[in-house]
Amino acid sequence: MFCVARRLRIGSAIPFGCALAALWGAPVCAEGDTMLFTADTLELTGDARVVLVDGERSWLEGGYGKLRSSGAGDDFQARPEIGNLNLIWQPQFSWSLSATVVGSVQGGARSEGGLSQAYLSFRPMRGSSDLAFSARAGLMWPPVSLEHEGADWHVKDSITPSAINSWIGEEVKPVAIEGTAVATFGEHKLRATAAVLAANDTSGTLLTFRGWALHDRTTLAFRRQPLPPLDGELEEYQAPYTHPLLDVHSGFAHRPGYYAKIAWQPPIPIRLEFFRYDNRADPEDVNADLEWGWRTAFDNLSLVSDLGGRTQLKAQVIEGRTRMGYLEPTRRWVDNRFRSAFVMLVRRFGSARISLRAEAFDTGNRGSLVDSEYDETGWSGMIAAHHELGPFTGFVELLHVSSRREDIEAVGLKPCQRQTQLQAQLRMHW
Repeated sequence: MFCVARRLRIGSAIPFGCALAALWGAPVCAEGDTMLFTADTLELTGDARVVLVDGERSWLEGGYGKLRSSGAGDDFQARPEIGNLNLIWQPQFSWSLSATVVGSVQGGARSEGGLSQAYLSFRPMRGSSDLAFSARAGLMWPPVSLEHEGADWHVKDSITPSAINSWIGEEVKPVAIEGTAVATFGEHKLRATAAVLAANDTSGTLLTFRGWALHDRTTLAFRRQPLPPLDGELEEYQAPYTHPLLDVHSGFAHRPGYYAKIAWQPPIPIRLEFFRYDNRADPEDVNADLEWGWRTAFDNLSLVSDLGGRTQLKAQVIEGRTRMGYLEPTRRWVDNRFRSAFVMLVRRFGSARISLRAEAFDTGNRGSLVDSEYDETGWSGMIAAHHELGPFTGFVELLHVSSRREDIEAVGLKPCQRQTQLQAQLRMHW
């Protein structure tokens, strides 16, 4: 059997190299557990959808709309779209060492493609003890979301994730080295995770200037996210875009951040999780493109409970703070406190499921340049149903979001914005 290894070149070698550094020492072909290019190591996923939506133009197209697709004001606008296409490669180098590399194409407004995740995984053989260990290193999402799963990080029970996990997908994806220990104490199970991270200095930019949003677009390596129109004073200091995967200071990992998580599974059908994230960016760091360091830290509390009768409850609460700019005189230019919470019920009916979700969110700004005029309050409600049939899954979702922020009056919009979106999606995997 002959195997051929190809060297993949990316515009910047830092995140990709962190994930695939061990590839050069791995044999191209080997006996036993090594699998590089086989049917078991490759997977293709994707979706097509029809969207009916009203309200403002999407933030992806330079507007203030909070959804992935743009509306037509008070009128509904319908369009077919290609959603997300993902090619997943998960080679196995030995029984305990593997890798995950995901290339994605995201359709709709601002269609683009790129590298989604690239990391190594280490899972040593577990003995008879009640303690297990695993590790990851590379470009990846931290273990926060209760709604996403799989190497392609797809949304499990709906089309659109909550505002919390939409923000994680768009602004919280670092390069990290992560370790996890799982211990069993009688009927209790504890999982502890800790990581050192870099290249996430600008996290918080979108959340401040645009506010919360609900969509299934995610950050791709070396790609930038657009910001809504900035007022005259802010245009002088801030680029009209943000690169979430970026070290603003010269050099890699100049000020490494961290995240940590602990999950507790007691001998009842409940799981509790606590997650802490701090990118430790310097708020006064700025590069030649006027992208700044945003010191962003947040706490996330999650609960999953099986209620019986094939019904599951999920809940997440996040609270955090992001700061940017110089002190003038005692307040930084941006000092934004943010929070959101959702409750979700999922009911199974054989191969079909129905999901209900309600969420509230807000931001509070106390900076010297970005003050309470940029505060936001809002809520959303969602109902979704899906049915699985072999490699296909069909979804129908109705989503409504309502929000208020005063600063959008400067561009001629009403402070209170409402959007309703109906989607039908066909999801596929091979």
